[in-house]
Amino acid sequence: MHAPRVWTHTTFDPRALAALDPHTTVIAGSSRDPDWFAIAATCDALILDGITVIDAATIDRIGPRLLAVARTGIGIDRINVDDATAAGVMVINTPDGPTESTAEHAIALMLSLTKRVVAGDQILRSGAGWQLPSQGLETFGATLGLVGLGRIGGRVAEIARALGMRVLAFDPFVTPERAAALGVALAGSLDELLASSDVVSLHCPAIPETYRLIGAAALAKMRPGSYLINVARGTVVDEDALVAALRSGQLAGAGLDVYDPEPAPADHPLFSLPNVACTPHIASYTTASVLRMQVMACEQVALALRGERPSELINRAVWERRRQPAE
Repeated sequence: MHAPRVWTHTTFDPRALAALDPHTTVIAGSSRDPDWFAIAATCDALILDGITVIDAATIDRIGPRLLAVARTGIGIDRINVDDATAAGVMVINTPDGPTESTAEHAIALMLSLTKRVVAGDQILRSGAGWQLPSQGLETFGATLGLVGLGRIGGRVAEIARALGMRVLAFDPFVTPERAAALGVALAGSLDELLASSDVVSLHCPAIPETYRLIGAAALAKMRPGSYLINVARGTVVDEDALVAALRSGQLAGAGLDVYDPEPAPADHPLFSLPNVACTPHIASYTTASVLRMQVMACEQVALALRGERPSELINRAVWERRRQPAE
C-alpha cells in the first residue's frame, strides 16, 4: 500500500500533524487554486475549512483515491453527505473543537451591543463630541433565549448564568434532564422563547427546517427593543427582514458573525446600521480553537487511514462499504 497523502486547507501546526502516520505526506493549499483537483486526486484524505464544496461532481472529479473528507469545525452544510456516502467516502467533523471560542464570541457580541460598546466607539471616532448613545441593557437579571442547546448553546448558557442571566432555550432534541443540568428552562415553542427573551442567540444547524427560521414573522414576535445574536449560520436569518426590524426599532440591535451569502457584500445594508455589531465569521478563529480543531481533524483522519472507525464519523452508513486504500 502506498504512503498516505493528506491535503489540508492551510498550513497545520506541527502539534496537529504529529497525530498522523509519520510517513504521511501533507500538502497545504487552497481549493481556489486552479490545480486543486489534480492535487486532491493524489490524496487519500482532505481536511477542509467551511468554504470548500464537496458533492458528487467534486468527488467524481477528484477520483477514486479519496477515502475521507474531514472538516475543521462542526458545520458540514457545504458537504453533501448523501453524495459522499454513495461514493463510499467518509465524512468527519470536529464538533468539540470550536465550542469554547464560539460561545465566548456570542457573549462578546451580546455585551458589545447591550453595553453600547459599538455605538460609543462610533460616536467618539466620528468626531461628534461627547455624546451619549441610547441607554443599554443590564444583562444581570435579563433573559437570554437560546435557539439550540447543543455544545455551543450549552456553553453560552453556562457563561450567561455566570453573568446573572435567566436562560431559556428552545430545542426539540434536548431532554429536560440536560436542560436542568445546565440550569436552563425549556420553552414550549419558538414563539414562547421569542416573546420571553431580552436577547435571542441562535445556535442551530443549517438544515432545511431552520432555513429563514428567523424571518419577519419571528422578528415581530420578539420583545420590542430586544437583541438578536447569530453565530450559527447565515441561512437561519432573513437578512432583509432583520434590516427592517433594526430600522424600525423593533430590535435594539443585532450581533452577527455569519451571513448569507458569505463573504457578505461590502455594501450590505446591515453594515451601515449603527445598532449592528458585525464580524467576518471569526467566532472560532482563536489560537486555542484552531489548534484544537486541527489536532482533532488529524486524529480522526489518522484513524480512517488506518482502517479504524473514526469516532466523529458523520455518515455512519458508509462504514461497511467505504472505499479501501489502493495497493
